[in-house]
Amino acid sequence: MKRFHVHLHVEDLAQSIRFYSQLFAAEPARVEADYAKWMLDDPRVNFAISTRGTSPGLDHLGFQVDDAAELSELKARAASADMALLDEGATTCCYARSEKHWVTDPQGIAWEHFHTLGDIPMFNESSPTAAAGACCTPKEPAATASKTPCCGPATSSSTCC
Repeated sequence: MKRFHVHLHVEDLAQSIRFYSQLFAAEPARVEADYAKWMLDDPRVNFAISTRGTSPGLDHLGFQVDDAAELSELKARAASADMALLDEGATTCCYARSEKHWVTDPQGIAWEHFHTLGDIPMFNESSPTAAAGACCTPKEPAATASKTPCCGPATSSSTCC
């Protein structure tokens, strides 16, 4: 079963946690110093916020799946959408180890398709130089983006999502 995913950048994490906890009538499933995530069942949404972006607002959208077969199906759909696909394969980001790929829509909005394999105790497991310039979302079309060890390609100097 798929779960819709939304990731926002926020300026004040504590204030945003209070707001979204009231809005969703639920506390976050995970809270870190720079990140919070709600795993909602009604509607089925993985909603994440972080302070790691360059400006507040939408970072990316996506679908989280429960198994490799669903991820493979989403990959085939993304490839058939005639948009360049960035396949990260096994990666770590957002306090999780996962398999993922990205596609960017015609408006430039990044879509992440991923299967979470487990939690990790840090935001990502990358080298210090990669983390300094890496970001979760492709900031340019995947066809011209270069892969980084974090969560996806970056064209800005922001840190990982």
